[in-house]
Amino acid sequence: MDNTVRTGTELLWSALGGDPALVGRAVFTGPSGLLPARLPVMDLARATVAVAGLAAVERAGLPGQVRVDDGAVATAFTSERHLRVDGRAPVNFAPLSRFWRAADGRVRTHANYPHHRAALLAALGVLSGSSEDATAEAVAAAIGERTAAEVETAVYGAGGLAVALRTPGEWAAHPQGREVAARPPLTRERLDDAPPRRRSGPLRVLDLTRVLAGPVATRTLALLGADVLRIDPPGNPELPDQHADTNVGKRTAALDLDRPSDRRAFGELLDAADVLVTGYRPGALDRFGLHRPGLVTARISAWGDYGPWGGRRGFDSLVQAATGIAVVEGSAEEPGALPAQALDHGTGYLLAAAVLRSLTEQDRDGGTRLVRVALAQTGHWLTHALPAYEPERYLTESDGPLGRLRHALSPVAYEGGPTGWSRPPGLPGADGAVWLQDL
Repeated sequence: MDNTVRTGTELLWSALGGDPALVGRAVFTGPSGLLPARLPVMDLARATVAVAGLAAVERAGLPGQVRVDDGAVATAFTSERHLRVDGRAPVNFAPLSRFWRAADGRVRTHANYPHHRAALLAALGVLSGSSEDATAEAVAAAIGERTAAEVETAVYGAGGLAVALRTPGEWAAHPQGREVAARPPLTRERLDDAPPRRRSGPLRVLDLTRVLAGPVATRTLALLGADVLRIDPPGNPELPDQHADTNVGKRTAALDLDRPSDRRAFGELLDAADVLVTGYRPGALDRFGLHRPGLVTARISAWGDYGPWGGRRGFDSLVQAATGIAVVEGSAEEPGALPAQALDHGTGYLLAAAVLRSLTEQDRDGGTRLVRVALAQTGHWLTHALPAYEPERYLTESDGPLGRLRHALSPVAYEGGPTGWSRPPGLPGADGAVWLQDL
């Protein structure tokens, strides 16, 4: 098995507090070469799915293997691209959700939701044109007159979403980048000694999340038998295609938490829930008093709930742009992207694993539990904890009759076996035509 895959799974399972003996039950199969990228995206995908499976079999008390098929993993990580609704392909990015050229670099915007689109146009002083192309031309002109940092600040200030493209070094020097780098891929806390909720019937999961990581986590919990109830505000439902992709296995309801009757109904649901998963901007739901003793609360955010960007909204594409991933996968002039929204999907499976592990520990030790994950933390784990392919690791040098030779190590390796060849290549024809034992 690929050592990088094992290492990634071990690292995440350790961060989850899992029994190291269980890691060996993960078996990796399927076609190779999927989700190709400069960064080890497939390793991230395998590892996050593996720990979700390990947490599931641990909680269920099942003795068998956890099968991780690369084909299934790669397809699931691009599930929104494979979706068809009555034969129609989905719309994954709106026309104004893309890179733009600023006066001194590039800017990535996200305007899939109508209110984010409106905020973007308001921040730039642009009116909707007679067509989407005309609007895009006006946006391009407005952004081109400003620096990337000015666009980032103005759009976020108006409630929209835009980030300046940064190199890995620029992100590492950024105050939020330093905060992210100082933290593990996830945090798990026991807040008190409260007993766990009395559970009868399936696990009850209250889902207050939006694309894509949170819904992937709750979709996974629904697969495992949880009763997942998703709540959306009546006037701002999930985008139709994303709803179709990520809400399999769930039930959905509409509640306006600013309306007293809906607020009471929500409180009753929360009182009877086992798990609460939130994916809104950090702090956005605090006024609703979501704490309940014995509850497992899982929070997902883009940038983390700390540092100067702790209260900011964000999506996978924006995190890739801000943290340097887009530059690694392309260049500063022509930014690229990961072959999947891997930060979203990977964080989703990691969050599902963290919820399951917290429930398992809670059944044994009690306590209200809090789990926190962030797309930026997953991105940092991808770029720093998982080694990318470096040929130098698999090369060696030796001196011999041909001079100083650099060559590849053999891929045939096993415990107790040879570490390399016993002799370097010699000069052509320089050896006698006899067997060594006859010399």
